[in-house]
Amino acid sequence: MLASPRSQKREAPMPSTEQPPVRRAKENERPLVEDIRLLGRILGDVIREQEGVETFELVERIRKLSVSFRRHQDEAADRELKSLLKSLSGQQAVSVIRAFTYFSHLANLAEDRHHIRRRQVHERAGDTQEGSIEVALARLRWAGIHPRAVSQTLAHSYLSPVLTAHPTEVQRKSILDAERDLARLLTERDEIRARTLPRDALAPRELAANEAQMRARVLQLWQTRLLRFTKLTVADEIETSLSYYEATFLREIPKLYAQLEDELGHHPVGNFLRMGQWIGGDRDGNPNVTADTLEYALRRQCEVALRHYLTELFWLGSEFSMSALLVQVTPAMQALADSSPDRGEHRHDEPYRRAINWMYARLAATLRDFTGGDAARHVLAPQQPYAAAEELLADLRTVRDSLLAHHASALVQQRLKPLIRAVEVFGFHLATVDLRQSSDQHEEVVAELLAAARIGTDYRKLDEEGRREVLLHLLADARPLRVLGHAYSEHTRRELAIFEAALRLRRQFGPQAIRHYIISHTEAVSDLLEVMLLQKEVGLLQGTLDDSATADLIVVPLFETIEDLRNAMPIMRAFYGLPGVAKLVQRSGAEQDIMLGYSDSNKDGGIFTSNWELYRAEIALVELFDQLANSHDIQLRLFHGRGGTVGRGGGPSYQAILAQPPGTVRGQIRLTEQGEVIASKYANPEIGRRNLETLVAATLEATLLQPTKPAPKAFLQAAEALSQASMKAYRGLVYETPGFVDYFFSATPIREIAELNIGSRPASRKPSQRIEDLRAIPWSFSWGQCRLTLNGWFGFGSAVAAFLAAGDRKEQAALLQRMYRQWPFFKALLSNMDMVLAKSDLALGSRYSELVPDGRLRRRIFGAIEAEWQRTVEALAMITGEKQRLASNAALARSIRHRFPYIDPLHHLQVELVRRWRAGSADERERRGIHIAINGIAAGLRNTG
Repeated sequence: MLASPRSQKREAPMPSTEQPPVRRAKENERPLVEDIRLLGRILGDVIREQEGVETFELVERIRKLSVSFRRHQDEAADRELKSLLKSLSGQQAVSVIRAFTYFSHLANLAEDRHHIRRRQVHERAGDTQEGSIEVALARLRWAGIHPRAVSQTLAHSYLSPVLTAHPTEVQRKSILDAERDLARLLTERDEIRARTLPRDALAPRELAANEAQMRARVLQLWQTRLLRFTKLTVADEIETSLSYYEATFLREIPKLYAQLEDELGHHPVGNFLRMGQWIGGDRDGNPNVTADTLEYALRRQCEVALRHYLTELFWLGSEFSMSALLVQVTPAMQALADSSPDRGEHRHDEPYRRAINWMYARLAATLRDFTGGDAARHVLAPQQPYAAAEELLADLRTVRDSLLAHHASALVQQRLKPLIRAVEVFGFHLATVDLRQSSDQHEEVVAELLAAARIGTDYRKLDEEGRREVLLHLLADARPLRVLGHAYSEHTRRELAIFEAALRLRRQFGPQAIRHYIISHTEAVSDLLEVMLLQKEVGLLQGTLDDSATADLIVVPLFETIEDLRNAMPIMRAFYGLPGVAKLVQRSGAEQDIMLGYSDSNKDGGIFTSNWELYRAEIALVELFDQLANSHDIQLRLFHGRGGTVGRGGGPSYQAILAQPPGTVRGQIRLTEQGEVIASKYANPEIGRRNLETLVAATLEATLLQPTKPAPKAFLQAAEALSQASMKAYRGLVYETPGFVDYFFSATPIREIAELNIGSRPASRKPSQRIEDLRAIPWSFSWGQCRLTLNGWFGFGSAVAAFLAAGDRKEQAALLQRMYRQWPFFKALLSNMDMVLAKSDLALGSRYSELVPDGRLRRRIFGAIEAEWQRTVEALAMITGEKQRLASNAALARSIRHRFPYIDPLHHLQVELVRRWRAGSADERERRGIHIAINGIAAGLRNTG
């Protein structure tokens, strides 16, 4: 590694010189340590150059005191740190916070690179890892499942990660783009080392050039503001999400399909893996999402897809120079070439190139007509646009078939085959955009439509039976409800405009462009019927319910709270018991998605009860649809509203899918990828493909290997007992302890989070400080920021204590230990708690509690949290047999060891600046420092932030 003599003599602020030297690091961690040291040294040089030696030395001093406080509980260091932080000016505080925040970002890049590096080492050694397609298919082979059976399963499967825009993605796109460049340079650095000999004279020069580029990117980051001046718009969220398609999905998903095809031999792989999107269609609590927004989302999605196809066609045109003087083509290929208006004299004997130029011109015309955009290159003027993706596919397949028929398969594999798969998967729409709105908003529209049409009494005053009767009658009537010339409210016009836009956009971009309509807060059968009626009003539902009706959109109930989950099966049973409903669903594709929400159920009842009620709801729903299968063959697909953090249903996706109740996956699963974890999972293409691969592997294993028998009765009874005790403890603290709300709003940065421009929707559903009204996402985010992560574990320790006291202690403990060993649901849940507890920190939580002005309240609430934390730690140790956190997760333990000493200063500074700001400081730099610290802590904690 080359560096200037000046920088070699100086001590970089990060990473710490107190860490063991590289030569003493574990061999497999050596490259990670080297990368972290390199990035830390570059960042240190940039800080010294840009901010001066005094700032550099201040950062070092704060780091050392913070490490001493963390590792040794050094009270003298604690006092000195507090005194130092209080003495900082606003400008100094911001500089220090920026330093540690950027180090968190850089450490993430180093870890991601090391994760890829370690996986490659394992693969070269023939040691494939759990969660890989290789291991999943090997397990299927060992179980006697033929590749043909796997192929048939995939042909009827549907797996869809769905990107959402919840307000916890704190990174700006400018930052993400620079970090992608740094990730590429880290990869390039490994490649230089791998291909050069130790004495290669070029290696030091290439590494120095690589480091110079890194320095430029780190300097760019330092001189780029971390925060947005204005609140994110929906258009901003759309653009950010599309960057992941450009960087990862459009290229990596075809590679994943190719890998599956290779593993399965000659057996075909259907297009079972497709992307979903909420951004632009999710109106629940977001008045900024309109019909125009929906149209913008699909127009931009189409543009991203078409520009990718155009780029690939351009390169195919440059590569496919084969001459008719030397090769033969199929008649269909010749016809395609002859239809091309390309009459270039240098290409008259190049049928493939003429055909591809024609396809490019047609696709360029499609881009212009669908999006208003222009293609970058033109051999032929844009003309005769493709009406649908199927037309483009037909031409691409004609080219492929001709090449295969004339011994040119090698020319198919590199670019044409991935392009065909991309068009099959992404079409002209890129991703299926879900529509979502709250049930009460639909009720308001239906009530106004009925009142204007003078049909019956006030709809809102009807009971559930009365509403069903009215709605069923209207669904059996071919006539629309709207009265010509009536002045409907703006709300009704806006809502109906969404349905009208959906009809229009499906016709333009294809039926997969919009397929699902999700109803938040589904509490009754009438909530589903209302959306069916609104579909009918604009033509998305054709025919009448009592005859031959079909619906374009799947009506998807979302069950979120504990009570909603318990009512899920009875509601769906009543819905399918209505005359005509089951036949309508069958005629419309025979698919029924049901969404299960994790966030609100956790906020409602705590982590254990939330997960248990979800488990019970899934079992009940599967049993119901198995019964319906006797008369109506309708495919149930569960849609898991998983958040990034464990407290919102997050955690490793592989384990989460395998922990689903037996028989609930069956090749069908949708799950949300939310906010802050999208970047960590999909910004890096290789990491992205690995994460997609784990979804595929888990879906295959859960479908074809998972036992069909339910968990033993004793396990289910124990889980129910634990759930009741856990919910009692959780609600006892959160909803029944006087002053808890005051504690929460004082001891976490929830108020400051609400001010951040990190999402297009408000933090609370209503202008209040009630926990019930607060969105589950900022609730979870706030507990992560103060490092108590309460929503990821609270209540379990009390539940285990109560369970042990309810019978023979040894027998009860043995039962819990057996559940952990034998029951994937219980093991995955405890594994997630273990991870959350490993990332929690009572010492830092105590520091945040000092923000509570009422000392008695502070001691009472924090004391209760501390006691439950200890009970939960002891319970996990007793059940799992592991005394240390993350004993079975070496990678995460390594991550924590390397990063946490550098997150701590951000917490200490955040507390100090929050204290000042709430005391009335008018220094805007301090407010900015708080928000930058939120960014840095979230980046450092990743899926717990």
